[in-house]
Amino acid sequence: MKRIFDILASSTALLILAPVLVVIAIIIKVESPGSVFYSSYRAGESYDRFKLLKFRTMNANAELKLKDLAHLNQYESEQAVSESCSECCHLPVAACTLIVLPNGTYSCERWELAKGKSKAAFFKFKDDPRITRFGKFLRNTSLDELPQLINVLRGDMSLVGNRPLPLYEAEKLTADASAQRFLGPAGITGLWQVTKRGRGGAMSEEERIQLDNQYAQSYSFIGDIQLVLRTIPALFQKENV
Repeated sequence: MKRIFDILASSTALLILAPVLVVIAIIIKVESPGSVFYSSYRAGESYDRFKLLKFRTMNANAELKLKDLAHLNQYESEQAVSESCSECCHLPVAACTLIVLPNGTYSCERWELAKGKSKAAFFKFKDDPRITRFGKFLRNTSLDELPQLINVLRGDMSLVGNRPLPLYEAEKLTADASAQRFLGPAGITGLWQVTKRGRGGAMSEEERIQLDNQYAQSYSFIGDIQLVLRTIPALFQKENV
């Protein structure tokens, strides 16, 4: 029933939203050069890997411009980020993925994970200057997620489930207490998203994992329908999740 619902809902939504998708694609192209879509490998149910689609919300080649962020005036300490550290130099595009450490300095995400200094499994870069003006609007309204309807139609993920994670995040969630989230389907929206938007404010990593585990252990078709209905009003709130 879940898969049938995914196919019917995603195909219908793609047909109805086709004009909106075209307009978004045109605006992205006009605002900045580059591809309309952004894709990256994610880990879904049972750690299965697939390419997740989004509308591009950053400037083209944003990953190559991370070193330029070191000159931002809002940060007092000097940033020392290698363009290609030992953990990134073997990648097809040898550029570090930037994160902000608790002390306000920049560092390479993979390098910090390799050193074991960064304990957090989830990363989010606040006020990223690489995001375009229209890209910020797309993120705040979750319209950048619409291409994932194609992922749903292809069977990569479901409409409702736990968010598929970037591989560098998924590889940190292998302990029994956190790996349970991967027993449930991956989805565009889910329990964590509607809870975060509905409550507002910060949510700890432990709370997010707990909600993901809760969904994986008890998801049902009726529960999925309820989460879809809760997602609609949540889209009009300001939390960027």
